[in-house]
Amino acid sequence: QVQLVESGGGLVQAGGSLRLSCAASGSILAATMGWYRQAPGKGREWVAKITRGGSTMYAASLKGRFTISRDNAKNTVYLQMNSLEPEDTAVYYCRYSGYADVWGQGTQVTVSS
Repeated sequence: QVQLVESGGGLVQAGGSLRLSCAASGSILAATMGWYRQAPGKGREWVAKITRGGSTMYAASLKGRFTISRDNAKNTVYLQMNSLEPEDTAVYYCRYSGYADVWGQGTQVTVSS
């Protein structure tokens, strides 16, 4: 079964940028890949997804600040996050939706005001 490892989280000031990576242990070629996040005391919410054909979709609340991309040759999905706000503080999770439904362990993003 594919395993996912997120990286790239950290502490950043409001207005800053981060790029998250999600590395899969196997091929992601045929899978839809997604990013989710869970803020303290809240439920997990969908952020963005990219289909195997490269189509992208985003949560409306992001206002165009985030970009999801994939590199199938590297079995990796990225989330470029710009103009970060304190409300973006959360644990960010990667999800693989293919022959199985697999989640990563998450990476913490903290945005200070």
